[in-house]
Amino acid sequence: MSTIQLDIPEEILIILKETPETIARELQILAAVKLFELGKLSSGRAAQLAEISRVEFLILLGRYQVSPFSLTPEELEQDINNA
Repeated sequence: MSTIQLDIPEEILIILKETPETIARELQILAAVKLFELGKLSSGRAAQLAEISRVEFLILLGRYQVSPFSLTPEELEQDINNA
């Protein structure tokens, strides 16, 4: 496993009232969610990045208002019409 180091200004930690460990964990989850949202990672790989199960990851997406479905509104409407 690779390690990535980020320098977070102390002021940011104070403003957020978080520890470096909790910010690191949150950033790891946020990266997984965003990479999934952009279509760069599957839900399984994003869950792996977030170090949680795929089911937990799919549930977590709601917290960030990210749909687990990758259909556009037009594709969804077409699927409904075809059903």
